[in-house]
Amino acid sequence: MAKKSFGGQAVIEGVMMRGREIVAIAVRKPNREIVVHKTTICPAARRWPILKLPILRGIAALVESLSIGIGALTYSANQVAEEEEEQLGAGEMALSVVIALVLGAGLFIVLPTVLVRLLAPQAAQGSRVIYLNLLEGAFRIGIFLLYITGISLLKDIQRFFAYHGAEHKVIHAYEAGKPLTMEEILPMSPLHPRCGTAFLLYVMVVSILVFSLLGWQSLPVRILTRLALLPVVAGLAYELIRLGGRVRSPLLDLVLVPGLLLQRLTTREPDVGQIEVAVRALEAVLAEEG
Repeated sequence: MAKKSFGGQAVIEGVMMRGREIVAIAVRKPNREIVVHKTTICPAARRWPILKLPILRGIAALVESLSIGIGALTYSANQVAEEEEEQLGAGEMALSVVIALVLGAGLFIVLPTVLVRLLAPQAAQGSRVIYLNLLEGAFRIGIFLLYITGISLLKDIQRFFAYHGAEHKVIHAYEAGKPLTMEEILPMSPLHPRCGTAFLLYVMVVSILVFSLLGWQSLPVRILTRLALLPVVAGLAYELIRLGGRVRSPLLDLVLVPGLLLQRLTTREPDVGQIEVAVRALEAVLAEEG
């Protein structure tokens, strides 16, 4: 019998695991207690079948993942907060998300476009358009890698990345049919081909191909089209990862390599305590869906 596919993400001092209908968040509190919170979800594609179509399902999955992920981060932050005054309210979290999205769009979409425009202020045609779009993509990926490398130097982020590695190890053990014991989990790889962090890299690569089809517009139009087409690019990237995760071939394995290399920056080897938290999260989902 085929194993079910589970996903997840690291949260603050914990791990979120997601099944088809259950999301479980396990967090280690300052007193070392592990708390587990479960919620039921209803995938958008079940309510609106049109969202099962290629590309659309990727867009829907991205929106759902962002919504669930933000909720999981809020829950974990409030569990780790030792004083009630330190806990985040809904308004504070919403404001934080808006600021993060605006900064992300500015850093990874607007800035690379502006940099290329400064280098090529005149209209471009033919092969030069392709070259400039490649250059813009290179800027975008370079800025992203510098950002990840920079934040990985922070101690709190290193712990966050270790929980990310714990999530992957536990899912690997489950998918391999192993019992969820330390003996079986510790040797597992902290890298996983379905990782959401890798998804961001694929979005940037696919964007080079898509944006090259648009020609060379004025700077305001270029920025607006990139923002408007981001959901489509994300949908295409989702299909690429989905195919690579389901079909094994040397070519598709090669496509997955950049994402796995990126995870060497976004994961760390977890300790036993962090793996224990990840196991508790997956066991909570399995108790309902296993």
